[in-house]
Amino acid sequence: MQDIRLAIFDWDGTLMDSVGRIVACVQGAARDCELAVPAPAQIRQIIGLSLDVAMSRLFPLSSGSGSGSGSGSAFDERQIAALIDRYRHHYLHDATPSPLFSGAGELLHDWRSRGLQLAIATGKSRRGLDRVLDETGLRPLFVTSRGADEARSKPDPLMLEQILNELGLSTRQAVMIGDSVHDMAMAEAIAMPRIGVTWGVDSRDALSRHGPVAVVDSMTALRALL
Repeated sequence: MQDIRLAIFDWDGTLMDSVGRIVACVQGAARDCELAVPAPAQIRQIIGLSLDVAMSRLFPLSSGSGSGSGSGSAFDERQIAALIDRYRHHYLHDATPSPLFSGAGELLHDWRSRGLQLAIATGKSRRGLDRVLDETGLRPLFVTSRGADEARSKPDPLMLEQILNELGLSTRQAVMIGDSVHDMAMAEAIAMPRIGVTWGVDSRDALSRHGPVAVVDSMTALRALL
């Protein structure tokens, strides 16, 4: 990977151990809206998607023009908006710890000190991303970032294309690093090299189906690749 000049990171499940908090907040939103509470395994499958897409997949409408299941179902926009509002409320107040993964800060500082540019492509909103960047003190390390409300939801590659265009780089000069199949599929769609990490939501087997250059099990192994 000699030509890589930019490392683009997913956030939740890749740099921050926030999966447990996300699960708790989605379940809290469901209870607030008096809907069936999805199991943790169901919620893990939508982590990384924009909130509107994620909630629509988790809570398909059983009435109206849709059948109530599958991607073709109709969704109650007001219900989805209410779920998103309650999710955001819970995320601000939930006490589930969501620290950076061990070694994440050191990896970012090391790569940046060696001249590698860093960016973020996340399912978080701009507001949510700005909040965690300020809380962690990592904002100065990243040259740019894209949130879910600034592009189409993963696995659409638009946010990656926006980042590349902004920095004047080609797909072969960047690598996408993420813990979900949504991250891998997004990069695969534009033939960008990609690295899967197994400490987040998806397994090695699931990540490997999207042709990554590597799938790693530790920050140490990731750090050694670039």
